[in-house]
Amino acid sequence: MGESQANGIRICLFAGLREQAGWAEQHVPVAAAAQEPLTPEHLWNSLQLPGPLSSVRIAINHQFADPQTPLQPGDELAFLPPISGG
Repeated sequence: MGESQANGIRICLFAGLREQAGWAEQHVPVAAAAQEPLTPEHLWNSLQLPGPLSSVRIAINHQFADPQTPLQPGDELAFLPPISGG
């Protein structure tokens, strides 16, 4: 991971979310002077991703997390669609 990647958040979309959004991965820079911590909810809203966040699982660095969990530079944020099956 390059230095610019370490100063931002890597966002990954999976399955139907990836198809609806038209992309699988993006890098969002984190401003050093940000006054409020960046959260998954903030990024979901700013990227205008499809559907309600309440129906999506969130993982930060491969661990399930809450939409209000503060993100740090270098984190990987994944949005996973609901999984159904029987």
